[in-house]
Amino acid sequence: MVSLDDAVIARYDVQGERFEVLVDPESAQKLKEGEEIDLNEKLAIDTIFKDSNKGDRASEDKLNKIFNTNDVLEIAKEIILKGEIQLTTDQRRKLLEEKRKQIIDSISQNAINPQTKTPHPPQRIDLAMKEAKVNIDPFKAVDIQVQDVLKALQPILPIRFEKVVIAIKLSATDSAKVFRDIKNMGKITKEEWQKDGSWIALVEIPAGLQESFFEVMNNKTRGNVELKLIE
Repeated sequence: MVSLDDAVIARYDVQGERFEVLVDPESAQKLKEGEEIDLNEKLAIDTIFKDSNKGDRASEDKLNKIFNTNDVLEIAKEIILKGEIQLTTDQRRKLLEEKRKQIIDSISQNAINPQTKTPHPPQRIDLAMKEAKVNIDPFKAVDIQVQDVLKALQPILPIRFEKVVIAIKLSATDSAKVFRDIKNMGKITKEEWQKDGSWIALVEIPAGLQESFFEVMNNKTRGNVELKLIE
């Protein structure tokens, strides 16, 4: 169970009644973002309250009437998903900083400057977000917020999401070393084994990952790789 000191209140007002649970804030965030979370170890107290500050528990009759169940985990999940999370100032600051970094990293990896065909450094994106006065929601999924942030940045930065295609040629041994990295960073659109035993492929990756992709391939094969950007 999460400690009371670390827990936050998830509050849901419905049909004139209030229901609360004490939950780990990061788990509540992930649940709201659509991740599957086992709340069994994420509640501070295995109880549904009508006022957690006073320790007043919700009656079983009310729970059955509103939620059609007395199962604490089922009810807690609905409270978190449909209700509001009451964060302390420090908790909210921490979650906002984490979500902001995730959004910046996502844009830096997937977007480029269309004028130079190079990615924007995270610091530049961060400064542009501050200039655009972008508001971040700590409980909204990164991929959803990224699109809104990108629109806010476009009047300030030349920026757009773009994919690039890399042609790659590796020996059989080296292809086994880096195959998982290739799959993690991009999508193999075409591949073929050559008569000499080498492996060639076309890999589509986010434009912002191009430099990282080249670096990983060269480091893990000690330079024994042929790479070419397909225009």
